[in-house]
Formats: sequence, structure tokens, C-alpha cells
Amino acid sequence: MRLSVIIPCYNESKTIEGIVARVTAAPVLPGGGGEKEIIIVDDCSTDGTWDKLAPGGQIASMPGVVILRHDQNRGKGAAIRTGIAAATGDAVIVQDADLEYDPAEFPKLTGPIHDGRADVVYGSRFAGGECHRVLYFWHYLANKFLTLMSNAVTNLNLTDMETCYKCFRREVLMSVRLREDRFGFEPEVTAKIAASRRPDGSRWRIYEVGISYSGRTYEEGKKIGWRDGVRALWCIVKYRNG
Repeated sequence: MRLSVIIPCYNESKTIEGIVARVTAAPVLPGGGGEKEIIIVDDCSTDGTWDKLAPGGQIASMPGVVILRHDQNRGKGAAIRTGIAAATGDAVIVQDADLEYDPAEFPKLTGPIHDGRADVVYGSRFAGGECHRVLYFWHYLANKFLTLMSNAVTNLNLTDMETCYKCFRREVLMSVRLREDRFGFEPEVTAKIAASRRPDGSRWRIYEVGISYSGRTYEEGKKIGWRDGVRALWCIVKYRNG
């Protein structure tokens, strides 16, 4: 299996080198094996992130790394679409650049796809017994509410629709047309995958696995806010039929 790891980033100069190192060192499959490509999409950073990614630098010279850049800030969803268009792997996973999610857990998500059980695997911060940093109550409540509303319109029983860690067979992503530019990507892709079908007419097989989570504070660079929550709710309604 070849895994395409898409890293959308905007103003992550403090963490971009660390996350690339972690992704490079991460295993792809349970028990080892597999290949990976790393597709970094810089969304017109202004804090020096691009200086660390630019051609000729250490990261750009690493084998298996593809670096793309937007000439204006367009949002996380737009950066993910750019990465999807460049992906060549059998499976695709999204990796935030802020160190909140641990690439060492890739095998948890790729395993059900590799062994033929799943087409899509979500990494849930709220399922299983993995460690979590304790942070914001209202963020937790908002995540649970948005997941509940998403489940109500998709008829899925996810525990964490808003998770970054979503792993897809590449053909799943090729079967849907994504439009959201910012954090609306999460409810949009969930709704569209729930509504679309495999070539044989059956539903895509969606699994969920528990993952750890080391959330960061706004002082540490967290970007999502209440307006993104409102947009996510709108996206749940807007894309309820796919």
C-alpha cells in the first residue's frame, strides 16, 4: 500500500519541521511495510513557514516530499483539495501541521483499509482509551453537537465527525466533488461520502478507530473559532443530500 499524507499548513513555522520529521518516521501499515508520499500545501503563510519549505531547503530536498503553495490564503479545505489532486497513493490521509495528532498512529487508520474491510476510516478522539490533553469544555461540547447533527442527516453513528484524521481509499475522494475552502471540509466530505456509492451500488464502508490527541491552546496557535462552528452547522444542512 502507498499512503499519500496531505499536510495543509498556514503559519506553522514553529511546528512544520517537527511534523514533517514525525510523518517521515511514521510507519504506514500495522506490522510495517508500505510506502508513503508527503504532500505539503502551504496556504500562503506569512510567518516564515514558506522559508522552511521553499525549493532548495532541507524539507524540499527530502525524498518522497512534494511541496505546493497557494499564492493567496484560501483555507484548509482548499489546501486539502490541492493535495488530493496531487496524490498518487492507494490511500490518502490528512495530517494537520500543528502536532495535535500523532503520525505514529497511521497504522490504526490504514489497517482496516489494507485488509479489505473499510473504504474510509475516521480517527476518533472520543472513542477508545487513548490519552488526551484536557482543554476546552465548550469546544468538546461543540464537537459533540456537530457530530450529532451530522449523524442525524447522514444516518451514520460516528463519535467524532470533526476529527482531522480521516483516511480514504483514493477512489473514494475521486468519487465526490469537494467545494468548501475552510474548516467546512469535515462535514462536507462526511455528508458526500455518506451519500455517494461504491461502483457496485453499495455504500462506502466507513470505520472508526480511537486515537490520542494533544490539543493546543489559542496561545499556542489554535485557529478554529466559533464562526467555523457556525459554518460547519450550515455545511451539515447544505450538503445533507450529498
